[in-house]
Amino acid sequence: MNLDFIPVWIWFVGTIAIILLSVEAGFALGNRAARSTDEKESPAAAMGGAVLGLVAFMLAFTFSIASGRFDTRKELVREDANAIRTAYLRADFLVGTEQEEVKRLLREYVDVRVAFAQTKDLKKLQEFLATTLDIQRRLWKYAVANGRKDLNSDIGALFLESINEVINLHALRMAVAVEARIPLGIWITLYALTVLGMMAMGYQAAIAASKRSRGSLILAVSFALVITLIAGLDRPDTPFVTVTQKPLIDVQSWLKSTADHPSDSQQ
Repeated sequence: MNLDFIPVWIWFVGTIAIILLSVEAGFALGNRAARSTDEKESPAAAMGGAVLGLVAFMLAFTFSIASGRFDTRKELVREDANAIRTAYLRADFLVGTEQEEVKRLLREYVDVRVAFAQTKDLKKLQEFLATTLDIQRRLWKYAVANGRKDLNSDIGALFLESINEVINLHALRMAVAVEARIPLGIWITLYALTVLGMMAMGYQAAIAASKRSRGSLILAVSFALVITLIAGLDRPDTPFVTVTQKPLIDVQSWLKSTADHPSDSQQ
């Protein structure tokens, strides 16, 4: 399930509220238990420590998933840029108007790819995606037509392979950035353990006859920062955790320069 409909600031504030309420609920349960039983602090502390250990494990596990996919998205941007550059260079083997048209399409393609990564408007995203797929179809037609001219040509096969790589990397980037997310079950488990851990802390404080502490807010903000960071790494549209598009921007600049000086791409 995709949780992108939840703004990051609501995620942050909501996590703080959940943690504070959990501590308060544990404190209330601890006060009731202290009045009605002879429960000691040591067993409660041991149980609370065990639950918090599980919370730490789940945080580390979830962060590992999110950061791994974040690194993958950065690597795919570099691979996408390299694939476009390679396809553009191999287009030099085409002749006549085909070469000019393919190069023009690749320049348009990288412009759309950069614009797609930088916009936040859903309508424009859909338009850019439709344009991307249309350009891919047109490039593939040129690649197939060139390959059919000589089925034994290694040069034709190389150009066909480069266009295929451009198309595959787009699909892979979409899958990793948009479709592959932290499963809902992991989020539920993480929050459930966090709630139980915070309740255990409040319970232990009440058993120890401690008063409510303002440190609970510091604790809540600290946990909320980490959990919100994980959520930000997991989604592609977080403003403070973004995947740089510099490799594509560099290729975009290079393609414009070669369009102005065609001989540069043939050296």
